[in-house]
Amino acid sequence: MELTANNEDGSLILIKQGAEARVFESTFVGRRSIVKERFSKKYRHPSLDSKLTLKRLNAESRCMTKARRLGVSTPVLYAVDPVQHTLTFEYVEGPSVKDVFLEFGLHGIVEERLDDIAVQIGVAIAKLHDGGLIHGDLTTSNMLIRNGTNQLVLIDFGLSFTSTLPEDKAVDLYVLERALVSMHSSCGNVMDRIIAAYRKSSKQWSSTMNKLAQGAILFCSCASKGSKTHHGWMSLLHSSIMYYGKMKRCP
Repeated sequence: MELTANNEDGSLILIKQGAEARVFESTFVGRRSIVKERFSKKYRHPSLDSKLTLKRLNAESRCMTKARRLGVSTPVLYAVDPVQHTLTFEYVEGPSVKDVFLEFGLHGIVEERLDDIAVQIGVAIAKLHDGGLIHGDLTTSNMLIRNGTNQLVLIDFGLSFTSTLPEDKAVDLYVLERALVSMHSSCGNVMDRIIAAYRKSSKQWSSTMNKLAQGAILFCSCASKGSKTHHGWMSLLHSSIMYYGKMKRCP
């Protein structure tokens, strides 16, 4: 079904398109808003496609709501449309952490601000993980800094899921570490600052850090034999962490 704008609330302006969804800027009852549409996949049977799309739409809205209940700042969810497969939520005024960090790379690091953002990231992830929620796509593009308050806001819960496994939490952190290394090496030891805040805030940090360290060791020992693509490396790391976890549980 083609997405149509509500005439009362204004037009839809496409601002981003990915493999799974399109993101539009619009208005909702007079408020500036974001509309995320999960579009159909033509290669799937229409009935199966509709069920899968609706399932993922509902999962994303539930994870986003759960994150807010856990004390993590996310955009306010305004509406879920199961017919047009859309989520409508608050437009957050402010730059992404990616843009802030890239600015640091160009014009020099503002230590106080970098430390504040790193602490907020670590605390937010700790709240998610202690509450059994995995974000699934922790990159600096999916973190915003709200204008006026400098509050960290996490967005895009499209790959999120519930889990209490330390292996899943470790992979969540590894995704972030890779994003920081590849995009923001000029920001120095920002991951160390994030981990320090994570450990201070999380009640379950020890098992997660152990899995992260164990998986990284095994990952490094066999990475040269695996794919060098991002997904190949991520799959290898996750397999390494899960393998090590199973190996440790064997009698």
